[in-house]
Amino acid sequence: MPRPYNFSAGPAMLPEAVLEQAKAEMLDWRGSGMAVMEMSHRGKEFVAIAEQAEADLRELMNIPANYKMLFLQGGASSQFAAIPMNLLRGKTKADYLNTGMWSKKAISEARKYAQVNVVASSEAGNFTTVPARETWKCDPEAAYLHYTPNETINGVEMHTVPDVAVPLAADLSSTLLSRPLDVSKFGVIYAGAQKNIGPAGLTIVIVREDLIGQTIAGTPTMLDYAVMAKEGSMYNTPPTYAWYIAGLVFQWLKTQGGLAVIGECNRAKAELLYRTIDESGFYKNPVDPAYRSWMNVPFTLPDEALDKPFLAEAKTAGLLTLAGHRSVGGMRASIYNAVPLAGVKALVDFMADFQKRHG
Repeated sequence: MPRPYNFSAGPAMLPEAVLEQAKAEMLDWRGSGMAVMEMSHRGKEFVAIAEQAEADLRELMNIPANYKMLFLQGGASSQFAAIPMNLLRGKTKADYLNTGMWSKKAISEARKYAQVNVVASSEAGNFTTVPARETWKCDPEAAYLHYTPNETINGVEMHTVPDVAVPLAADLSSTLLSRPLDVSKFGVIYAGAQKNIGPAGLTIVIVREDLIGQTIAGTPTMLDYAVMAKEGSMYNTPPTYAWYIAGLVFQWLKTQGGLAVIGECNRAKAELLYRTIDESGFYKNPVDPAYRSWMNVPFTLPDEALDKPFLAEAKTAGLLTLAGHRSVGGMRASIYNAVPLAGVKALVDFMADFQKRHG
């Protein structure tokens, strides 16, 4: 039986080839006599896994030499505190753009450590667009600007990188590795792994070297980028198995042709799904078309009473976890890298059939 298509926002679908390789290596990693999750993180076997994963990610993303790569615990949410702790660097103010629920969480946490200036917000419009750049009110004394390029819950995405005079910090949890990215435009990039990278438990931080080493007083050791960089992300025991799976995903991405190829596939998937929604006269997407996410596509049905039948029938058809976030409702299809074009085609075919029977 073919595997169902999993449209979960995260933890999300992983490439089947990666799962098969992990299965084959589960009891004995390459003759070591150990499963990866049994290895010492300081043993030569796991060190080799970690070094290969870092090298592959650096190659995939073309990460400049003056950026450190950290493989950490705590999820992207721990970085909401780590960003001001590491990036204030003697200043007291920071700029934040508010475009959705994850932006709000980052702002709330940052306010414990900095004077936060919200440069612009789309909350009044229910987070269905991004404020025009000319309306942003940046603070000339801000140490950095933080934003969330893709709001997983709201399905809003900025498709260009803001040009600002201060270091740019970005929560790329749901878009990292979904297409090419110019890392040199950022001071810090961070991402929880459970979207396009691997299983939950791992967080990747890519930070420019000149921003490391001037933390605020009282910064926990585990959130100090300088400590983690010096220790190769192994100040304590890292999330070894999640790191290993991420490494397999990086290798899989390389076999697919890299980020340029995967990006075109992701564009095609998103265009197909949005076109189906827009042309249906039945389904609706609330997001400003200029800021629609490639990764997270929310949509509603004409009557909420149809939601439960839609989800039940979709599950029977092998289309899983399509319910929208509880704060938004409706449906949401998260179409990350591991969801193939065939999965999106199966979804739109089901949507058309459901509409015929219920429209």
